[in-house]
Amino acid sequence: MSSLLEVRGLNAWYGAAQVLLDVDLQVQRGEVVGLMGRNGAGKSSTLKAIMGLMPRRSGAIRFAGIDISQARTHEVARLGLGFVPENRRIFSELTVLENLEVGRQPPRHWPDGTPAPLWSPEQLFQVFPNLASMLDRLGSHMSGGEQQMLAVARTLMGNPLLVLLDEPTEGMAPLIVAQMARMIQALKSQGVSILLSEQNEQFAATVCDRVYLIDQGLVQPAAHGRMNAIAARTDPT
Repeated sequence: MSSLLEVRGLNAWYGAAQVLLDVDLQVQRGEVVGLMGRNGAGKSSTLKAIMGLMPRRSGAIRFAGIDISQARTHEVARLGLGFVPENRRIFSELTVLENLEVGRQPPRHWPDGTPAPLWSPEQLFQVFPNLASMLDRLGSHMSGGEQQMLAVARTLMGNPLLVLLDEPTEGMAPLIVAQMARMIQALKSQGVSILLSEQNEQFAATVCDRVYLIDQGLVQPAAHGRMNAIAARTDPT
């Protein structure tokens, strides 16, 4: 089976500093894949490089069978690759409903021609029930956890085939972390693929099918494995 997202030999720089070194990874359709590592390891830079947000990059990136190695960010987004950044970037002076409408995009299809999941506000409120009760609330009047949920929901309004999700649990209360886990599992059940940047091993063990561990911009082959290895490390017994 061909990968929905395939990254080979990805390198990226901030100025003269190289922050990614020959990163290889892949994500299949309907799969949740974790990219794990400490702060500064290269997790967010990997997602930004895939999305075309790094000032300089090289390597091969294919998404839905299309070479996006040199594509601009808006071109990548139009193909159905969604991105939820760590700092959320919702529109603080727009309401919840207005934020969702900003993200609306036409229906999409998988590479084999079958229809991809189509999201409406009503469907999203089944996944994010808290948002349904605050349609007229301004983004600036929402808590950090509520903003995170809104950022994901707004991205889903674009009907993405795959979502790049950057540090969704950082600074979140345990209740919000649990809601985020249920949300990711719900998305997977709809066939949406997710590449998740994360430090929380227990959270990753709950939601991910596979993980890559990254350190100093390198994905270590010996550390690339199934989730049972991570689960064993996080087992409190």
